[in-house]
Amino acid sequence: MRGGAQAHLMRCADGGYYVVKFQNNPQAVRGGRILANELLGTRLAARLGLPTPPAAVVEVRQELVDLSEELVIQIGMSRTKCRAGFQFGSQFPGEPAEVAVHDFLPDERLGEVENLADFVGALVFDKWTCNTNGRQAIFFLAPGSVSGGRYQARLIDQGFVFNAGEWNFPDAPLRGLYARHRVYESVRGMQSFELWLERLERVNERVLDEIAKEVPPEWIDGDHDALFGLLEQLRRRRKQVPDLIADTKKSYRQPFVNWR
Repeated sequence: MRGGAQAHLMRCADGGYYVVKFQNNPQAVRGGRILANELLGTRLAARLGLPTPPAAVVEVRQELVDLSEELVIQIGMSRTKCRAGFQFGSQFPGEPAEVAVHDFLPDERLGEVENLADFVGALVFDKWTCNTNGRQAIFFLAPGSVSGGRYQARLIDQGFVFNAGEWNFPDAPLRGLYARHRVYESVRGMQSFELWLERLERVNERVLDEIAKEVPPEWIDGDHDALFGLLEQLRRRRKQVPDLIADTKKSYRQPFVNWR
């Protein structure tokens, strides 16, 4: 697959196809923390009601790696076998031969996206989690759609939430924004974010603990104290999100053209 993580599209035991990111992918500068971010971020976004692909912990066994020449990571001129064990998987939306997936739509096509308003909620999520990458998404026509059908958007690539492997929150006004500002045309003021902010308040300590239990220990080098410290910071940050959005509104990019 394209992208810096050099993910692989794999068919898994449940019959579904998953975009699988490996523990030793080039973005994993702090061990498996990037995979932990992917799982935590996807689960938390889904708790807010945001459209994310189903996520799973995917076991890739050593014998499969040994027998698959294409299961390699390439950095410069060197090629290294993908590491066996538990990996992060993001489900592909259907059969790859039947569903065309786009990682970009021009502005004139964004109006054909059925759930475009979910990008407003995505900004709440990305400000809360300090996503140091721009918001990433895919667009596809649901299987069976005919000409004139509307696209669905799914939020992907949560690896750089929590400032990637650093697990801190260096906030900045432009972080987490989607590149095409048309997705924010429905924003009229802070009230446009109220639904998402209310949902954020319901992500309590119990919810965070449940999600943390899903993270394989090898992804965090067994450092559960660091993981629970991260989640405690997240719990406290919920109140900061309106101010972070206000800072984005004041930025030179002016992403909210209809905010009055």
